[in-house]
Amino acid sequence: MLPAKVMNIAQQKEKFLVELRQEESNIKKNRMLEDLHDLNETLYHRVLVDHIDEMAPLIYTPTVGQACLEFGMRWRRPRGMYFTAKDQGQMAAMVYNWPHRDVHVIVVTDGSRILGLGDLGASGMGIPIGKLSLYCAAGGIAPHRVLPVVLDVGTDNEQLLNDESYLGANMKRLKGPAYFELVDEFLKAVRYRWPNVLVQFEDFNSGVAQTILDKYRDDHLCFNDDIQGTGATALAGILSALRAKGENVDSLGDQRILIAGAGSAGIGIAQVLQQAMMEQGRTEEEAKNSFFIVDQNGLLGQARNDSLNKEQQEFARADDDSLPLIDVITKYKPTILIGVTAVGGLFKEQIIREMAQHCERPVIFPLSNPTIKAECSAEQAYEWTNGKCVFASGSPFDSVHLPDGRDFHPSQCNNMYIFPGLGLGATVCGAEKVTDRMLYVAAVALAKFVSEHDLERGMVFPSLRSIRDVSHAVAVAVVEEAVREGLATKLTAKDKADLNSFVARKMYYPEYVPLIEKRELEI
Repeated sequence: MLPAKVMNIAQQKEKFLVELRQEESNIKKNRMLEDLHDLNETLYHRVLVDHIDEMAPLIYTPTVGQACLEFGMRWRRPRGMYFTAKDQGQMAAMVYNWPHRDVHVIVVTDGSRILGLGDLGASGMGIPIGKLSLYCAAGGIAPHRVLPVVLDVGTDNEQLLNDESYLGANMKRLKGPAYFELVDEFLKAVRYRWPNVLVQFEDFNSGVAQTILDKYRDDHLCFNDDIQGTGATALAGILSALRAKGENVDSLGDQRILIAGAGSAGIGIAQVLQQAMMEQGRTEEEAKNSFFIVDQNGLLGQARNDSLNKEQQEFARADDDSLPLIDVITKYKPTILIGVTAVGGLFKEQIIREMAQHCERPVIFPLSNPTIKAECSAEQAYEWTNGKCVFASGSPFDSVHLPDGRDFHPSQCNNMYIFPGLGLGATVCGAEKVTDRMLYVAAVALAKFVSEHDLERGMVFPSLRSIRDVSHAVAVAVVEEAVREGLATKLTAKDKADLNSFVARKMYYPEYVPLIEKRELEI
């Protein structure tokens, strides 16, 4: 029934790559990869593992945003689970429809804030699918141990509600107590079936993200990647940036940090950086005074505390409420500028030049995704600072060549440097919860992976080619911290004696499992 030629996984991989590389469109490449995902999951993950630097931008940022926009138009094999308001009261039974008994990681979204694209409802399923592909390839979590989930509570996107191809619940988004009751039932259901599962919250809008995290973080093994993952990744990048500037990494508390964007990502970054400053010996008040957070109305000030949420109020300044971004730079002379606004081109030439006017080597991190939402490009940042800035971005940018002959290779400040290793470490040791200290040690482990050669080339993150080694180091650091805090429940004395080997043994590698066991029988 089959042709005579037998091809091993390496040959199959090369055959697929030849076809993939003939295609110029990234979104079409994304479709080809997802077709392979449906057809041959082992080969799909082998392609990702062996060529992660080439494949990551195709399965995740920046291409995944377009994949979500097209989600309803694609023919696909069902992947993941959807929970709607009509399923309330049945979720504890529904989770048993999932065929795999040993789920370690769930990535769940409600589709309310997909990257910088806004409310995409059920079409946001592309995000959990992409994230979990990275968990498998970069973090070594086996594919049968991950579960992508959408809490389909409707959408306020009128275009989707009027689109016949939209696959989600055709209703306005559920809000208030009814929404939180649905989230609560979902978490109880998955924890009932898989008591040790790690739940990663992804792309929940700022109005609910922190509330959900605060409610469950101490009682469930969970974290919010937009708040905590982004913060830890940014911290690692900034620690590397300080090294690139010739400063000690313990000088974090001496920096003046301007964050454009006061949503969950911006506040999350501030919280993680503040915690790191306190780890380095600063008081809470000293650390807090290092931050200047700006929203669409200007600098967060105490004069408008009534309109700010609790987390924003923590970073509101006593003076200069609503001071415009450019005036904040002129007056306070920040050394670090971070963008998480999803406003493409926000960092105009005047803003970047003003940063360089007051700081010999300003740190510029435009972190918004996808590429069209980036606050500035790498080329603009290097050109407007005459190559003096230390740069990293949320979406990838090509290398930059300046007229004077200098070349820069900008890094992508991508959460995939943190969350796969964090999830691997937390699950293999049976951590009871994800703590702030775990995020801090994960960031430090990542920052240590950046070599002096990387820094000389303008990079503040290691090459994606080393991502599995990075994830291994992050996982070991997380396990060590879980042990230190008394939160590791699965480790034996033998495991603790050699955590490097223990974690390495737990990492999945995609290869075919023999259908027939070959062995010699003695009669």
